[in-house]
Amino acid sequence: MPLNRRKFLKKSAVTGAGVALTGAVAAPAAQAAPGHGHGHATHPKPAKRYALTVMGTTDLHGHVFNWDYFKDAEYSDSAGNAQGLARISTLVNKIRKEKGRENTLLIDAGDTIQGTPLTYYYAKVDPITAKRGPVHPMAQAMNAIGYDAAALGNHEFNYGIETLRKFESQLRFPLLGANALDAKTLKPAFPPYVMKTFDVKGAPSVKVAVLGLTNPGIAIWDKAYVQGKLTFPGLEEQAAKWVPKLRSMGADVVIVSAHSGSSGTSSYGDQLPYVENSAALVAQQVPGIDAILVGHAHLEIPELKVTNAKSGRTVVLSEPLAFAERLSVFDVGLVFSKGRWSVESVASKVLNSNSVADDPKITRLLEDEHAKVVKYVNQVVGSATETLTTVEARYKDAPIIDLITKVQEDVVRAALVGTAYASLPVIAQASPFSRTSEIPAGNVTIRDLSGLYVYDNTLVAKVMTGAQLRAYLEFSAEYFVQTAVGAPVDVEKLTNANNRPDYNYDYVSGLSYDIDIAQAAGSRIKNLTYGGVALSDGQQFVLAVNNYRANGGGAFPHVASATEVWSESTEIRTRIAEWVTAKGVLDPKDFASVDWRLTRAGTPVF
Repeated sequence: MPLNRRKFLKKSAVTGAGVALTGAVAAPAAQAAPGHGHGHATHPKPAKRYALTVMGTTDLHGHVFNWDYFKDAEYSDSAGNAQGLARISTLVNKIRKEKGRENTLLIDAGDTIQGTPLTYYYAKVDPITAKRGPVHPMAQAMNAIGYDAAALGNHEFNYGIETLRKFESQLRFPLLGANALDAKTLKPAFPPYVMKTFDVKGAPSVKVAVLGLTNPGIAIWDKAYVQGKLTFPGLEEQAAKWVPKLRSMGADVVIVSAHSGSSGTSSYGDQLPYVENSAALVAQQVPGIDAILVGHAHLEIPELKVTNAKSGRTVVLSEPLAFAERLSVFDVGLVFSKGRWSVESVASKVLNSNSVADDPKITRLLEDEHAKVVKYVNQVVGSATETLTTVEARYKDAPIIDLITKVQEDVVRAALVGTAYASLPVIAQASPFSRTSEIPAGNVTIRDLSGLYVYDNTLVAKVMTGAQLRAYLEFSAEYFVQTAVGAPVDVEKLTNANNRPDYNYDYVSGLSYDIDIAQAAGSRIKNLTYGGVALSDGQQFVLAVNNYRANGGGAFPHVASATEVWSESTEIRTRIAEWVTAKGVLDPKDFASVDWRLTRAGTPVF
């Protein structure tokens, strides 16, 4: 049975047949016809082919080095991953050498300037916005590696627009955001796309467009910075507007870099009419896209094929793991026929950055910045009377989380002095972000405290009623898996019901309550009291809450629409460090109390 052409091309791509001859992914078409090739037949001239390689990273979150600033040690995890742009640089150099740099593109899908003490330091401690301020380490690293473009991530906005614009000005490549619009003119506030030209010997050049799309959730998560200034419509509608434009401008290949996951879901419920994780929807709905670099979801997707509903063509999606742990590689094969280039094949995979060593060029470039940050996070700010840890914080009221709520309560109480809300009781919300945070007995450093609060969240004060708080707690308690009375309790399987992450489970301090995990979701909160008295529906409280939650992150009920009476731009993490520095001694008797417990039919689980 003769090999059919598609099978042959697939096989030849796997075996590398024809690659040396043509530099293409597939063998020339002439070789694919069986039954010829004995020197008798005259062969048609093989079609011109071109092989383009597109490399992509996403959700770098300030990781240049394979270093854990919170542990003050080389990064390590149970999966053996390595992190950092220094590793990615080595992988990129390898591929450029293999394919010829002139046949490659390097792009990123966003969330670059927030996420480690390194990025915090250059946003807040030694800010890039200062007069004659430093060049951001992420700008230095990405420029040195030679990125061609990056999409805007939502965390690009965490430090305000001035910091973002300064970072943008320090880059030697564009920050793309076709759906980041000026709120007044509705014109793009950032470049929507970049067009690159690739020379081909003996044929017209290949034009490649990269369209950048960011996350609509910015309107909620960083409302304080963007409201009235920028607006973020849906990825699908903006892609539908731009892709045909790029094609009419002569783009032979259209790549989308999207700071948006592929699941089709949104964490903010129906607060926005746009989907948070819409990369696959873009592939499905908008014809004319060849490949999508996916970001935002922190998942590893080597290759996901989506069929476009209008054209029937396959669109290839890939998402490399966050923190520079993976590099996505798209191999795009083009063929020249009837006077134009067309995409014949796209395949993608991910490479693991643990397979290579750091690029010494990158580590040398940023060793001074790295040393400054290591010194900063290791400053001693106080001492602890005992070790505090988050190991059991998901299912037991842990003193270490009470520290966060106590700091938040104190900051908000002080802020409301002299206002109309000063007489209302202040309560606070906090989540068990990390399962491994520890504040050791003895000396306490900024690093210990930062490890407890890993996000750059800020504090907001909202007015909530007793009835609203009950609904809020019921929603939070959906985090637990329903466990019948008498059934064994396995703490590994007790939490994260319906894949809810730990950061979307909240403690609320100042109230006392039981969570009955034997009950169905929605009727688990029992014995809810304030000051020893059953909570009344109409009573008003001020809830000290982080900005992510206050703006609707996690879709908790009532909080996003509640009256806001105060907010600030200082990180909660900084407030914790200030509180501990002022106290000098960290003693649980100053902040810890058991406010909640898990029960079944009135009997405590633990």
